Amino acid sequence: MKKKINIKIRKAKEPLSKKRTPLNLKDRVLQQSNELKEGADREKQGADREKQGADREKQAEEQILIRNKAMEATTDAIFIIDAKTPNFIITYANLSFQNITGYTKKEILGQNYFLLYGPSADLRIIDEIKKTICRGESFYGEMLKFRKNGEKYWCLLRIAPVRDSKGVITHYVGIKSDTTLMKQRNLKIEEQREELLHVTRVGKLAEFVSSLAHEISQPLTAILSYAQAAQRMLKDREPQLQEILQYIINDDQRAAEVIKRMRYLLKKTKPALEPLDFNVIIQDTVSLILPQVTAKGKIVKFELDENLPLIQGDRIQLQQVVLNLISNSLEAMEENKDSHELIIRTSCKDADTILVQVKDSGSGILPENMKKLFTHFFTSKPDGLGMGLSISRSIVEAHGGYLNAENNPDRGAIFYFTIPLNKKDDL
Repeated sequence: MKKKINIKIRKAKEPLSKKRTPLNLKDRVLQQSNELKEGADREKQGADREKQGADREKQAEEQILIRNKAMEATTDAIFIIDAKTPNFIITYANLSFQNITGYTKKEILGQNYFLLYGPSADLRIIDEIKKTICRGESFYGEMLKFRKNGEKYWCLLRIAPVRDSKGVITHYVGIKSDTTLMKQRNLKIEEQREELLHVTRVGKLAEFVSSLAHEISQPLTAILSYAQAAQRMLKDREPQLQEILQYIINDDQRAAEVIKRMRYLLKKTKPALEPLDFNVIIQDTVSLILPQVTAKGKIVKFELDENLPLIQGDRIQLQQVVLNLISNSLEAMEENKDSHELIIRTSCKDADTILVQVKDSGSGILPENMKKLFTHFFTSKPDGLGMGLSISRSIVEAHGGYLNAENNPDRGAIFYFTIPLNKKDDL
């Protein structure tokens, strides 16, 4: 029996990778076009990123420039101190800092900040500022400082610490504002408030003086009557006692005249003008104050023009002016033990005006007081009212003249005023 022979035909395995069919021309062009487009997009994105980076850098530079210009343009003084050094070295100061302190940029940068306070600065305040900022705290306060030329100025100071990302203090930034004008304005307001209160007190005093003048007139009249009666009883005997009684009568009459003028002033009554010899006014006034002059060890010298013409004026008011000037000069001479001599001088300024001068050898007038010397209620004396010179100037001006003062070249001061020969009765 024949065996069957089975023949199996094995199919060939497919290759692991098929060969790609070559692209036709159209597909290749499209592929290359896409690749070029993608490359262009990548280049554009890169260019955009570069442009954005450049723009951000430019904006940052502009912001820094604006900040720098703002710091230079502000009227407040801005400065930066290096906290890493123990000497408080200044690393930056704007233009206002230079203008306020008076120092140049070269004199500021690299210097110890506290050395710019000046030699007269309060060391206690400086020590307080150092301790405050070294503790990492901010300082705030108003204080008196000195410019490079020694001039005083008030400023409001603010100093704060600057920390890095780790919290370590690297610098101190400070701002100070010149408050001198504000301080002066506040002082002026305070002075005006004090003047207003003073005027109120003077107004009340005027009422009191008016009543007092009436009350004083009665005992003065009695004193005059008693003195005149004693003079009549001692007629032709006791010549020394007669002379004393005459002094009492003269002073009583003068006091009564002062009271009378005071009441006229309070009633706003016009004083009467009369022909006056100013040399006589001076001599009479000095005789009133001579005991005080002698007690203080001072000497009054006269340099009076013998040919001085008569003037038209109020005798009591002009005596008040001379008395005020002499009293002020004597007080100024008390401050200087070497001052003994007071000179009163009269002369003709021109054909129509006389000149009166009261010259002392005292301490002189401070420059800052010269402009305020004749201001109402201004005084350099602890117990002064500040009215004498102001009233004296008003009296002189009412007579058509002017009153002024200046320091002598050697020492002391001289007060001088003019009076015209003919003044209409319009006081």
